[in-house]
Amino acid sequence: MTLAPPQDDAAHVLVVDDDRRLRDLLSNYLMKNGHRVTVAANAAEARGFLDGLAFDIIVLDVMMPGESGLDLAADLRQRSQVPILMLTARGEPEDRVRGLEVGVDDYLAKPFDPRELLLRIGSVLRRTRAEPVGKPEASVVRFGPFTFSLERGELRVGDELVRITEREREMLRLLCAAAGASVTREALSGSGGAAQERTVDVLINRLRRKIERDPANPVYLQTARGAGYRLVADG
Repeated sequence: MTLAPPQDDAAHVLVVDDDRRLRDLLSNYLMKNGHRVTVAANAAEARGFLDGLAFDIIVLDVMMPGESGLDLAADLRQRSQVPILMLTARGEPEDRVRGLEVGVDDYLAKPFDPRELLLRIGSVLRRTRAEPVGKPEASVVRFGPFTFSLERGELRVGDELVRITEREREMLRLLCAAAGASVTREALSGSGGAAQERTVDVLINRLRRKIERDPANPVYLQTARGAGYRLVADG
């Protein structure tokens, strides 16, 4: 039940979690903050909604009975680019790494403050909703056929928007800002923790698959031996 009439452009959020109390809490909170919300208790129920409704973002729990959130996310990525924010158990870095490998946009560890979830949803939606191509910006880095806007966080090939996740965007912004110079894995991880640095390698490999003709022999996103990675930009 909605608490207030949503705006015409209100984002439609699908919350998938087997914890009924959490589903109710998130549904009420997100609706109070202007979103349309549909809830599902498991992957099978989520699939039923996805077959008939369009969603702007999916908030998906990793651990559910039957098909896991990771399995559902991996399957969805084969046929859809809908943004996915994964809910993981605190202290389970493997879930985060696997989520990044299958293509989720962001993750949040339980327990969490609903306000942080709201902010994460807003951030992902702002970055994944395509903006029209406007006049060229000064803060644009070019490499081969690609351009990356430091201001908008948009990766394009020609006029076509290339879909990247929020984590990929954060990393690409750091690499473009230091174009030509190496950026350490510690800086790219944001924390320096070993588990976090493992996600850097996962994300670099994903970015290479999107921008390199031969990801095994990268031209633009190169490994700086013993230092980290660097982006080779034009000029």
